[in-house]
Parts: sequence; structure tokens; C-alpha cells
Amino acid sequence: MATSSAIGELIKKSGISICAAFLCAISMNLFLVPAHVYAAGINGAAQLISDILFDRVHLHLSIGLLVLILNLPIAVLGWYRVGKSFTLFSFITVMLTSFFLTVLPVHPLSSDILLNSIFGGLISAVGVGVALKYGISTGGLDIIAIFLTRRNRNASSGKYFLILNGIIIIIAGAVYEWQYALYTLISRFVNSYVIDMIHTKYQKLTVLTITDQAERLTEAIQDQFDRGMTIIPSYGGYTGTKKSTVMMVISHYELYKMERLIKAIDPNAFTNILETNKIIGTFHTEEQQMAIQAMKHGEHSQKMEQTLGAQDYERFQKLFNPSTAK
Repeated sequence: MATSSAIGELIKKSGISICAAFLCAISMNLFLVPAHVYAAGINGAAQLISDILFDRVHLHLSIGLLVLILNLPIAVLGWYRVGKSFTLFSFITVMLTSFFLTVLPVHPLSSDILLNSIFGGLISAVGVGVALKYGISTGGLDIIAIFLTRRNRNASSGKYFLILNGIIIIIAGAVYEWQYALYTLISRFVNSYVIDMIHTKYQKLTVLTITDQAERLTEAIQDQFDRGMTIIPSYGGYTGTKKSTVMMVISHYELYKMERLIKAIDPNAFTNILETNKIIGTFHTEEQQMAIQAMKHGEHSQKMEQTLGAQDYERFQKLFNPSTAK
């Protein structure tokens, strides 16, 4: 049963990756590229590089190929510094986007640059938003922003998205006409707004789950996420039935997996998901969670200690295996 469920989940995520990549490619080849309006992130960088190479040195490199080339070093960074499962599906989506950009013709549906900006941003946002809703990234700046945020925990991913996309817009305006930069800003606004409607603009989310299966749910979450939780004794307002409220903070990339886990443990649980502006305290990354999982099973290494930090490493060593603690 578990294997069948895992296969079903893999098929679902693969289908979502294909749809997201196809929509991103459609938005570029039918709307943004013909209008010289630039997409977000690495796709926009590839589009800009392709235009500059063709206009300045008459060298034609397809945008699809450049998307793949630019994402290769980012995929390596993500694999070792962000998380393997997250990076894997991100790169699958990148490869599919590169494929669709190459095989689909560049064919403008409208000569109106404003319409192209709006619909290009909207269509790509649907693909990106749906992918994020199912715990998949479209790669590129997502991985870079997460990595930079982990190095500087006082900054948000949104700040890095703004800086990296701003560089693309400024270069486009300086090299070409500034009107293209302004229309790119319009496209980015539409893109961000629609993604927020489909998924969430917040990087951290607070999950409050009211359940009578708190012990089972806590064990399952610790087994799959290693997220810290607070258990609050509760009771039903109408019935007076004793329950527990499980409170935790997760990243928005973990939301889909967390929703499925809660539903599997207690289909009758009531869950409230709140947007979190800021957290103060420990919040483990996926890489740190993997190290903690390994320590649970008796594995210990210098790399784990470097990943968690000496203090956290010693704390979890005492927690999981007090007899061997320093």
C-alpha cells in the first residue's frame, strides 16, 4: 500500500512538473519573448543573455539551452546545500521547461506589448503557483534565495528575489529601451500577485492542528520533518471533548507534504494555517533535518556536527543516545 501511494505521488508530481514547465514555456514563447518583456529569475536571465548575444555579436543561442546551462551550477548548489528531494524535482521541471522552450515556436498572439506583459506574467504564475502548491519549485532563483537566506537568517527570500530580478530589469533597461524594463515590472507584478493567490507569498507558515490523535501525529511529524512542536491541551467548545492543539512552524515548501500527513493520521483534524512574518529561535533546514534523522538511527559524523552546529549536535546526541553523549 505504501509503495502504491509513493508511486501515485511520484506520478502526480511528475504531471505537475510537466504542466508547470509547459505553462512557463508558453508564457515566454507566445507572449514575453516576442514583446521583449523579460521573465522572472533564471528564465529572464537566459532570455536577456540570448538577446544580447544575438544583437551584439550575432551569436544565436536558444533560450531553452541557456536556461539549462544556467541552472546546472544552481542544481549542484541546491543538491548539497538546500536539499536533494527539493532540488531533484526542481531540476526535472527546469529540464522540461528547457525542452518546451526549444520545441515550441516563438509565435506572438498579439502585437500589444501591455497585453503580452500581463498574460505572459499570468500564465507563468499559474504554472509556478500550482507547482509550489504541490511542493515543487521551478528552480533557478528559488534555490539561490533559499541558500542565501540560510546564510543570513535575518533576511527574507523575498529580498533576494527582488535584488536578483531587479538586476535583470536594470540591465534590460540600460541595454535596450527603458520601456521594456517598465513592462517587465508590470509582468512581474501580475506574476507575483497571481502566485500569492494560488499559493502564499510567505516563506514561513504556522500550522495549528486540533486533533485527538496528538501522540500519533507528533511521532509522524518528528519522523518525517523533525519539526519542533508545542502541544496545547484543548477541548471542544460545544461538546467539551478533550483534544490537543499541535502548533508548529514550517516552510511553505513543506506545506503540501504536511497537509497530506495530517490527513493520513487524522482525517477529522481541524487545521488552521497562518502566515508567519518572522520567527525568532531555531528553525531547522532540510539539510539539518536529514542530519537529525540520521542521528535517530545511530549515525554520527563530523559533517553532521558541522551541519547542526556543536551545541545542537550535542543536544540531539543526548536526546537520542544518552549513553554515548559527551
